[in-house]
Amino acid sequence: MANQIHDTDYLFLTTRVRALECQLLDRGQMEQMLEAATPQEAARLLTDCGYPELDPVNGETLGAMLAREREKTFQDLGELVPDPAVLAVFQVQHDYHNLKVLLKSEAMGLDGDRLLVDTGRVPGEAMAAAVRSGELGDLPGLLAEAVGEARQALAATRDPQLGDFILDRYAFRELENLSRQTGSAFLAGYVQRTTDVANLRTAVRVLRMGKGSEVLEGALLPGGAMEAGRLLEGVNAGTTLEELYAATPLQAAAEAGAGAIRGGSLTQFEKLCDDAVTHYVQDARFVAFGEAPVVAYLAAKEAEILAIRILMTGRLAGLPADVIRERLREAYV
Repeated sequence: MANQIHDTDYLFLTTRVRALECQLLDRGQMEQMLEAATPQEAARLLTDCGYPELDPVNGETLGAMLAREREKTFQDLGELVPDPAVLAVFQVQHDYHNLKVLLKSEAMGLDGDRLLVDTGRVPGEAMAAAVRSGELGDLPGLLAEAVGEARQALAATRDPQLGDFILDRYAFRELENLSRQTGSAFLAGYVQRTTDVANLRTAVRVLRMGKGSEVLEGALLPGGAMEAGRLLEGVNAGTTLEELYAATPLQAAAEAGAGAIRGGSLTQFEKLCDDAVTHYVQDARFVAFGEAPVVAYLAAKEAEILAIRILMTGRLAGLPADVIRERLREAYV
């Protein structure tokens, strides 16, 4: 590999990951939580599966518990992973979440510190201190550059959406850089798939809202198998999403997205986008050892945390089991 780390360096961690995979929630456990008489009973079933107890059972305690579970996962694997860049791919999004919170709060004169998370490469409090002091030199990757550009744009336009677009582009640039740094073709493919999914989601939302190509051009990310320029050119030429994504891994999601643009539900589209990423990482089941099983486990853990959030939030809101089930990833239905 590019940094002289080899598949065999992952032998011990792969064994650990295979054991952790056995602890992931399965369909039967999710189904029990869906069919539980009350949200409290669903939470008890979650505790029986190894998650901390929720007391009381509400949205706030749920969010805090899932954040702790993600942080614990990063800490456990971080002590063993030969190449920290593999883990960083899954932490970058949390760094940029914190930047969005801090810069928007700064622009609007608000205190958003309660929304900061500690699951990035930089803890939330340390990120806040760096952004507020302007001492950005110790921030990893492109974070310092991202702060400067986004802050300048927010000061000039007061447009939080523009700030988000800028930070998202930096985040995905970092993902591409990190995957290249590892030399892992599997990780590069994962980043490429997540980029393609992000761009398809953006295209569907922009077209559904009836916004012009200028907004779409500013929001699309580089680095996917479907190049941003090709997607934009196709949309401007009136090519449908079904045509653009025909015979690609995102074909089913694009077809559902086209229906959502015409006024249909976004739920199935969002689920199929998630499933496109799930299908990619499932190939790691056939890899004996190396970084691929680690990437697949981290992606699966993220999927589990998302599924628990969807399921428990739905239960707390009193949604029927069938409605919640429709929103869950393929792995859990």
